[in-house]
Amino acid sequence: MGALLEQKPVKLIVSIIYREDSLLFEAETILMEKYGEIEKLKEVLPFDFTDYYEKEFGTGLKRKLICFMNSVDSEALSKVKLYTNEIEKKLKNNDNRTVNIDPGYITEAKLVLFTTKDYSHRVYIGDKIFAEVTLHFQDNSFRSWPWTYPDYASKELVDYFNKVRSIYMSDIKNNCI
Repeated sequence: MGALLEQKPVKLIVSIIYREDSLLFEAETILMEKYGEIEKLKEVLPFDFTDYYEKEFGTGLKRKLICFMNSVDSEALSKVKLYTNEIEKKLKNNDNRTVNIDPGYITEAKLVLFTTKDYSHRVYIGDKIFAEVTLHFQDNSFRSWPWTYPDYASKELVDYFNKVRSIYMSDIKNNCI
């Protein structure tokens, strides 16, 4: 029988796809009320890898990547996706979402994203939520898998997640976790 290992807290991240800055601000405010301050490290990029959201949101979409200063207990991670879904519902306009919030977390070994959609490489974690190891850390950088969405495999996002991992590793080293 294997020993049960205590799990370290993780570094919570979210990707917010949006069109209107005011709705981004509202989503961020709600998230900060629940998860605390956002790290100074944040990034806004054009969201042009796919037109998947254009019918619902319109054109000229952007993505903001953020991570939170406080680490999160890994025992309750499915609740994060449920909460971000509620924010999306709250900010709807005429039955259309105005923001898409994709939460996940970073550890020293991986970036995990949450989804409500099952697939062969996703694992059910409870509460109707699935988890996917989207990137893995190897040779001093995050690397993609065959199933990784192209935008998450892009240099811009990988560079960002490498910076977040550095913060996380520093927090571990300095006993902040």
